[in-house]
Amino acid sequence: MIKKRTFGALFALALICGFSFGQEPKELKLTLEDSIVRALRNNLNVAAEVINPGLASATLSQARQMYMPTLQFDLSGNRYERASSGPFQATDTYINKATSTATSIAQQIPFGGSLTASMSYDYSKSNQLFQSFNPAYQSRLNLVLTQPLLKNFGWTVSRRQIIVAQHNLDASRSQFRSVLIDTVYSVEAAYWNLVYAIENLKTQRMSLESGRDLLAKTKREVQVGTKAPIEVLNAEATVARREADILQAEAQVKRSQDQLRTLLNLDVDAAVQGQALVPADKPEFKPFAITLEEALAKAMARRPDLETSKATIATKSVNFRFAKNQRLPQLDLQMVKTSPGISGQQFTYDPDNPFLPPVPGDPGSASAAFRDSFKFLYNNWTAGVTLTIPFGDVIGKANLAYARLDFEQAQARLKTQEQQVFLDVSDAVRTLETAAKSVDAYRIARELAERQLEAEMKKLNVGMSTNYYVLEYQDRLASARSLELRALVDYNVAVAKIAQVTGSTLEDRDITLTDYIK
Repeated sequence: MIKKRTFGALFALALICGFSFGQEPKELKLTLEDSIVRALRNNLNVAAEVINPGLASATLSQARQMYMPTLQFDLSGNRYERASSGPFQATDTYINKATSTATSIAQQIPFGGSLTASMSYDYSKSNQLFQSFNPAYQSRLNLVLTQPLLKNFGWTVSRRQIIVAQHNLDASRSQFRSVLIDTVYSVEAAYWNLVYAIENLKTQRMSLESGRDLLAKTKREVQVGTKAPIEVLNAEATVARREADILQAEAQVKRSQDQLRTLLNLDVDAAVQGQALVPADKPEFKPFAITLEEALAKAMARRPDLETSKATIATKSVNFRFAKNQRLPQLDLQMVKTSPGISGQQFTYDPDNPFLPPVPGDPGSASAAFRDSFKFLYNNWTAGVTLTIPFGDVIGKANLAYARLDFEQAQARLKTQEQQVFLDVSDAVRTLETAAKSVDAYRIARELAERQLEAEMKKLNVGMSTNYYVLEYQDRLASARSLELRALVDYNVAVAKIAQVTGSTLEDRDITLTDYIK
């Protein structure tokens, strides 16, 4: 019997454990650092923004492709046959067989030009008379330089796509830094606000318990006739109001939990099942001082939104220079150096009587033709310029006007943004200074409220006060405790705000972009 009971107890324990393992924990305890790590890993805004630097990097790689050399191969063969039409064709049917191959490599060069090197090889054989080489091997080495001298000339103009893509990548990285900084600040603010909501609820509950204790005490005193019934009514009204305050405080806790849960992108089902987020850290007062000059210097050097605007201005500057260049006439220089080579079965004809049978000579080879091409045996070159002048370049004028205005607008927006940065920084510094002073002020106010309540309770115990005054001082103490906590939370949020407006959040927390983008 004992064995059966033991087995039944173990079986029930196993069922309970298995059921508990399948359930979400009722509480999820998080430190501030854990919350930030979870948010940066799971936040939907971060997940969406992290794609943009990758897209910008791919665009930059595409732009750099223009400076990759291109290699081209051509191969063709033909056979041409027709009836003989002249006295120098030996048979009734003229037949020519030929094969052509060509290889070229082209390379874009700085300042907008291009360099092409090509090698061609032709093989031909026919039954036509009076040919010096039959079959013939012909090769040709060509070096071609094309260089714009006005329009499309210049290091910046020729590399415009690469420069713009690089600026866009820088802007995308800065924008991603801005998203990370804003996310960290939002998590810090939501975390400390949740701490305040929970601690404020505790304070309200303590105040309610004090009110209930006083109500119970008052009822006993009324029963024995030492208190008037009106004292019970005052206490009951205060307890009812405090119960209503607790309902509001509980709702604020749930709202704060939902805000933090959204930032961390936690499972919604867990919230529906009643899982609570419990902060593990408590707000502390760690002295932190920074002058307006120091904060403004940091902001101007580190703010990612300023970096994004500067990258945008750099892009618009390149576009403006390109638009100015496109208004110039087009003057292109082309230089060609050619080196031919020929070989094959050579035939020598008698100059006095070419109709005599030719004397066969060197059989030749394709390699001999190639060797002659690389020896540059012949001085063959071509040089020339082409000038193109547009009349009534309406599109070019419009593009230049647009690029100029776009560039000037971006500069004006940067000035406005710098003014806004100054306002943000000065406001954050003042808020920090005020919050630091408020912590001490509200701490003193809370200590005085505790002493006032203690003194009023002593007066009540000796019959020199009433419940009305005691309840009033209890409310003051609860309010003082909430205000002290609010000041401490506001101070920690203000410190986080300083990091956000100066752009130093990631550096302070040792967060690098390489942790998220490559």
